[in-house]
Amino acid sequence: MKKNFYIFILFCCVSTIVFAQDELNSTAKDSLRAKINTLKDAVKTDTIKVSEAIILKETDTLLQDSLKLKDDVEVTLLDSLWLQEIYNSPLYDTIQYVIDDTKLVDIQLDELPTELLKERLKKLDNETPFNVEYNKGLERLIKAYLKTRKKSYGVLMSRAQYYFPMFEEHLDKYDIPLEIKYLAIVESALKPRAKSRVGATGLWQFMYQTGKQFDLNVSSYVDERQDPLKATEAACKYLTALYRIFGDWDLALAAYNSGPGNVNKAIRRSGGKRNYWNIRQHLPRETAGYLPAFYATLYIMNYADEHNITPKKEKINLFETDTIHVKKQMTFEQINKFLDVDIEMLKFLNPQYKLDIIPYRKNKNYYVRLPLYNVGQYISNEKELYAFIDAEEAKREKTLPAYVEMNDRIRYRVRSGDYLGKIASKYGVSVSSIKRWNGLRSNRLKIGQRLTIYPRKINTSVSKTTTKKTSKPLPKGVYTTYVVKKGDSLWTISKKFPNVSIQNLKEWNNIWSAKSLKPGMKLKIFKS
Repeated sequence: MKKNFYIFILFCCVSTIVFAQDELNSTAKDSLRAKINTLKDAVKTDTIKVSEAIILKETDTLLQDSLKLKDDVEVTLLDSLWLQEIYNSPLYDTIQYVIDDTKLVDIQLDELPTELLKERLKKLDNETPFNVEYNKGLERLIKAYLKTRKKSYGVLMSRAQYYFPMFEEHLDKYDIPLEIKYLAIVESALKPRAKSRVGATGLWQFMYQTGKQFDLNVSSYVDERQDPLKATEAACKYLTALYRIFGDWDLALAAYNSGPGNVNKAIRRSGGKRNYWNIRQHLPRETAGYLPAFYATLYIMNYADEHNITPKKEKINLFETDTIHVKKQMTFEQINKFLDVDIEMLKFLNPQYKLDIIPYRKNKNYYVRLPLYNVGQYISNEKELYAFIDAEEAKREKTLPAYVEMNDRIRYRVRSGDYLGKIASKYGVSVSSIKRWNGLRSNRLKIGQRLTIYPRKINTSVSKTTTKKTSKPLPKGVYTTYVVKKGDSLWTISKKFPNVSIQNLKEWNNIWSAKSLKPGMKLKIFKS
């Protein structure tokens, strides 16, 4: 594989030279052809050691001999590297967090004089692998964030208390600077269900195709780009690949945002410079503001105490949770009923499930993340939970949507009133893709015509009232009254009485949500 990779690099460089041969005289042409053929034969027969150093040395010689060829050898190598990896799609277009610092005006903050900021930025520059250089634009951006968004950083810090331990574990595993955890703030404001206007999704804002490259699958039920664990793993793999290409973390982050191709163009236009600040003016507008936003976030999060920024109360810590692989399809509502876990907590811990339903597939390892207390309940009562789910499903009035992988092929029958744009919009694909998949040369369609489509969007609407909630008649006989205390849950109450289940408590007292349980409430407990 490595030999083929270097041959590919050679091919890229040689192809560039061949395009320039029309401008050379016949003697130069003959010399070039001879050297090219010699190098090709040597690679094929292994008469020279095929290594990156040799490829670079030989191609550099060829480029020097071509006289009029102006392109940079290193940039040509970068081209071949990212083309080899096919990392060409940007993850994100633009995000509300990023501000165009070139349009900001000077802001005076008594708490942050310029000299103090310079001192702190220099310290960060020395302690990190990033070029955190002081400049007027970065100063304006940091002060703009502190003046207009100071309160929001308290919220971000509370989310960070949950997500950052997860990020740090993965970043350390891939030997990536831990400071890159702040990139997720710039990307998504630490919202796992965040979605950009062009469809980039999740904490790390993966586009559909880029996500597929890193095994982040999308179905009618699950969007793995929204799965904090899987998306973080994918982001680490992508960042590692980008650093392997550019050898510089600032450029790797720029490529993460706009794609390696745009960074390569900026390097060329700057005359081969490799410092982010020197190529910034040649990058797309969004990316030009992307790195300063990251640097500003790096500063604010590291000096939050000095600016009196404190985290809001977090919902839960990561170490207070654990995961369990499911053995049966279940809904958040069913988990809420049986384990008395707040549905909002379930949504926070499991943002990848688009319909609040955890599917079960034999070839997939879908899991549910729960607070540790509830994990113990789940394991101790697994059979009873699945029996409860079966009973709940038997009462369901309307079937749930079918599980469909987004890259599954479907056959669509053209109906009256259909046109390519309408069909493309329905399935989240482009008109050109439908034409390519079906060999269409025009936009004309015939009623009854069959089209092959690989959908990215599926109708996942589900009735809000999927289960019938009816009050059952109360059992006859003697009952006792229990007064709900602070800290009580349906689970803890049920354990205080023999042969009493959570479902019993709900049916006897007409309770359909854990939120309905309040201190002082009186519950009827019937004797079995």
